[in-house]
Amino acid sequence: MANIHSLIENKMARQLSPNTIKKFKKRLEAERDQLLAILEQHHQEREKIRLSEASAERSPDPTSADGGSMAFELEKELTLDENTRHLLNQIEHALVLIKKKKYGNCENCGEPIPVARLEALPYATLRKECAEALEA
Repeated sequence: MANIHSLIENKMARQLSPNTIKKFKKRLEAERDQLLAILEQHHQEREKIRLSEASAERSPDPTSADGGSMAFELEKELTLDENTRHLLNQIEHALVLIKKKKYGNCENCGEPIPVARLEALPYATLRKECAEALEA
């Protein structure tokens, strides 16, 4: 069954037309702009909190429940930012590949990436099989 699925996917994979690449480029640019806006919003929120809690009376003791909760929230936000930056880097890389006219081909084997995979992950730079083999 896996071989049939792989054969179907390989038949569906072909070089992307200029219009299709243009569509993916617009989508990637929109996602990039959205992620940059999210990062900027998080930065502004943290700065606002930092400034409002600068006075000793307003800053909770880090050993108290409030302080622990704030530390947890900050750690969670920083992790979200890290994940957002990682995704942003993948999008930027895909945009560079578009510029170099290499978008849509697997960086591992050179074969075309199926359009269905790019629809799901427009920043994908590997065919599913190559990505799975590299993860293993």
